[in-house]
Amino acid sequence: MNILYIGDVMGAPGIEAVRLTLPTLKKEYDIDLVIAQAENVTEGKGVSKEDFKFLQDIGINFCTGGNWSLHRPEINDYLSDPQQPIIRPANYPIQVPGKGWKYVQTKKGRVLIISLLGQIVGKDAEKETDNPLLTIDTILEQNKNEEKVATLVNFHGDYSSEKRVIGYYLDGRVSAIIGDHWHIQTADAMILPNNSAHITDVGMCGTIHSSLGVKLIVIIDRWRDNRINRNELELNGPLQFNAVLIDVDENTQLSRSIQSIHKIIDR
Repeated sequence: MNILYIGDVMGAPGIEAVRLTLPTLKKEYDIDLVIAQAENVTEGKGVSKEDFKFLQDIGINFCTGGNWSLHRPEINDYLSDPQQPIIRPANYPIQVPGKGWKYVQTKKGRVLIISLLGQIVGKDAEKETDNPLLTIDTILEQNKNEEKVATLVNFHGDYSSEKRVIGYYLDGRVSAIIGDHWHIQTADAMILPNNSAHITDVGMCGTIHSSLGVKLIVIIDRWRDNRINRNELELNGPLQFNAVLIDVDENTQLSRSIQSIHKIIDR
């Protein structure tokens, strides 16, 4: 089966990049399942129900989570509902709203999708999280006898070492391990020795000439002048679309190939 995983959708420009690019990709690659990182969708922080519905309308089947997943409380009931195709990181403490893994039905069969948060994530590094390796071990054990054709793990983190090591830790146990959060696509998409697909960071969807989607002047003023200011999304200029395409063997639940996708949209 062909699974497309789309990197962080950063605000309205990210949504537009997906809207303009996804229909062609779905036809070109006969995609069975489209997953997107949705923690930055609404004005760069979290996702509203309205924007979540729009992502579904333009062809996204499932949304993964990250450190901004709980920013907008309106989405919490969707995060908690097993029938709503959206999750937050599974290694948040048990009292946090929402679920960190769910199944999605495709024409090829059920796919298990899991989100994990790295233990070092910028200013959120001091927030309490459970150990992601122990968390994923528990989830896989709980689901080992469930009928499925693929298992995809999203790892949202800052440290390349965490993203690389968890790939090898899960190699041969899941179909794919996809890193995100950097908003910059890495050049290391590969099939690991035991046939799991892996990339350190899949990149983002949004404006190119920006600081990860934020206006450059905002970041420059903060850095150069020690100014306390708020992030403002860059809404103008060409767009980028970043994703990976994974071919999974439904019989073995392991991957045959992974392909990086990078598109530039002039406007």
